[in-house]
Parts: sequence; structure tokens; C-alpha cells
Amino acid sequence: MIKALFLIFEPMAAWEGIVRARRSLGFIVGFYLLPTLVIVAAAEGFGLVKWGKPQFNFGQMKRFTTGEATIYEAAQTLLTLAVIVVGAHLIKVLGETFRGRHTYPQAFAVAAYGLSPVFLLRLLDAFPSVNPWLTWIIGIMLTVKILYHGVPLVMLPDPPHAFGLYFMSSLLLLLLTGLERFITAWYLSGHFIPLETFVSHVAAKLPF
Repeated sequence: MIKALFLIFEPMAAWEGIVRARRSLGFIVGFYLLPTLVIVAAAEGFGLVKWGKPQFNFGQMKRFTTGEATIYEAAQTLLTLAVIVVGAHLIKVLGETFRGRHTYPQAFAVAAYGLSPVFLLRLLDAFPSVNPWLTWIIGIMLTVKILYHGVPLVMLPDPPHAFGLYFMSSLLLLLLTGLERFITAWYLSGHFIPLETFVSHVAAKLPF
């Protein structure tokens, strides 16, 4: 969380520190990404159990069981990891189209650290009165802002191609996280009834 705030308010210094550190992919996942996602999942899961989420049918409020919240947060965490893995791969491919030679760890660092504001704003999703689309919009706008500094510093593209790579990387992450938000927001609002029934059935068998 501290890294996310640093990236938002001091993006240049934060990215320069990331570049100097030269963290491995395993370090980024184990010591930054997973702890961040676990904290966010715990906060949102607490809100789902304590307050619930408004449903699309006549504004009803649904409070989730501990099992349902656990399954949902685990699934959302895996979906987020998939977005980052796929996004990093596509950013690497994009870099090659701009005649650059980039490594996957470089692209992964851009995706993982670049999406920090999106993760940070998800903490507000714990509150039922907060629109999940609002937190995503603010988060992705901040992501686009910090990627402006991050892509050139981490990916090291040729100067003539730097803006193009930044723009396409930002657009790619916007689309991927937007799709993820659509899926999760619709589920929480009660649009995926068959899936909700299945999750409730599985959650009832959990020992908590």
C-alpha cells in the first residue's frame, strides 16, 4: 500500500527506485503483489460479510456469508493475477512491435506496479455505498498517469516510440481491468444468478 501511495504522489522517484532495485519476478509477486491483493481481499471480504452489496433488483441489500465472500475474493484475486500475467505478456509483445527488446520481468513490473492505484482504490469497495465503477475509474486514471513515467523508465523504448508504447500499454490495461470490473461488479449486484447459486452451494460445505 505504501508503494502505491508513493507511485501516485512521487511517480518519478518511485519508478526510479524500482528500476534501481531490479527486483526479480518472484520478488515482485511474493513481496509486493500477493500481500497487496490479500490485504485488499480481506478488506472487501469484511465489507461483504458485514454490510453486503446492493442488488440490481429493487435495490435490495445482500449480505454474503463468510464462505461466499472467501470464494469470491479468492476468485477475484486469481482473476487479477491473470489480468497482470496476460497484460504483461501483451505489453512485452507491444514493445517488440515498437522495435524494442524487452524482457517479461520488465513488462510484468510495469503491469504490477502500474496497477497499484487500482488495487489501492479497491479498499473503498468494502463500503456498500461506494460504486465499484467509480473506484475503478479513479484507479485506472491514476494508473494512466503513473505509467507515463513508468513505461519509459522500465521498458527503455527508443525515444521516438516511447509515447506510442505508453499509450498502447495504458489502453491495454484499461481494457483488461475494465473487463474484470464488469465481471465482478455484475456478480456482486446479483446479475449472475446461476453462478451465485453454485457459489452458495460450495460455500455451505466450507468449515467456516
